Amino acid sequence: MKHNLKFIDKELAQIKKNHIYRSLKFEKSCGAYITINDKKLLNLCSNDYLGIPATKFQVKQIQSSSRLVSGNDEQFRILEEKLARHKSQQSSLVYPTGYMANLGAISAIIKKGDLILSDKLNHASIIESCKLSDAKISIFNHNDVDDLKKKLQQKANHKFVITEGIFSMDGDYSKMDQITEIAQKANAVTILDDAHGDFVIGNDGKGTANHYNVSKKIDIYISSLSKGLGSFGGYVASQKNVIDFCINKSKSFIYTSALPSFLVEYSTKRFDSNREKYRKKLETNRKLLSSGLKEIGYEVRSDSHIIPLIIGNEKNAMEFSKYIFKNGIFAQPIRYPTVPKDQARLRVTVTAWLSRKDIEFTLSVFEKALKHFVH
Repeated sequence: MKHNLKFIDKELAQIKKNHIYRSLKFEKSCGAYITINDKKLLNLCSNDYLGIPATKFQVKQIQSSSRLVSGNDEQFRILEEKLARHKSQQSSLVYPTGYMANLGAISAIIKKGDLILSDKLNHASIIESCKLSDAKISIFNHNDVDDLKKKLQQKANHKFVITEGIFSMDGDYSKMDQITEIAQKANAVTILDDAHGDFVIGNDGKGTANHYNVSKKIDIYISSLSKGLGSFGGYVASQKNVIDFCINKSKSFIYTSALPSFLVEYSTKRFDSNREKYRKKLETNRKLLSSGLKEIGYEVRSDSHIIPLIIGNEKNAMEFSKYIFKNGIFAQPIRYPTVPKDQARLRVTVTAWLSRKDIEFTLSVFEKALKHFVH
């Protein structure tokens, strides 16, 4: 006889009471717009920052085996060589997702007896990866280089500093110039998760380290193919011996099926597209929306394409999101535990998909929302 698992109902009830309940919405996205329950809305939640138009190509086959068994299609080599050059590294390795790239690389390379210095606001995939490593984990205050310097004084077999390039919930840049200098002085390996900066900022979209002119100081890059590039998957780029080690020891690479080769080919085609054209459009849109939000009274703390509008209370954030939804805009409320309690926000993302008319419409709705919720 099956258990009824009533304890789960109690936990769900508590989640709903705290206004942090989540549910899946069936939707259909097309360019700048998204359709939910037959309602067409302007999409301000997309991570497809560059908005590169879809490339047409024929799907030849779908493989279903580990790359170490029989799933290592030639398309992987082509893409991985391009990604390695993109990051000025010797080699790279594609994973099914960015989350799996973090889990696989960090847990394989870092061991018990090592020390990890991890930014307080690092992504959940980094947090879980660090736990899997069995190393000592020391959290330094967000972007606090003095705290990092102090905590790097601890003794360990090897030291690793892990940070994001652009933080996914606050949209702020990591202080890569200072962090890499401190890490080098402490003989610590620097690992950069650049999921939200890759393909978007820096010369030719080379990312956050390039933006700060410290690319040569990054030991291991971990990134995504599903955000700036608008495809699917993740990757690690580093020295050849690091990538060889991941191939041999990274569990999330070894014990899973490979990405279908048509997705790898799709990433390559998008990589080879005129990305610079879309990067310029994205930057124009970012400036327009950011300055417009400031003019109508919002506090904009970000200089990136991720613009968090802090609401505070979880219930208020839900109500705010519902209001703009009714008025034609989709922007999800981000709540605890993704962000700290009472720091709920609307995470507005700018993409190159947006037209000037879309941005003007967005500002008109947000201006009405501000008057509606702030008395």
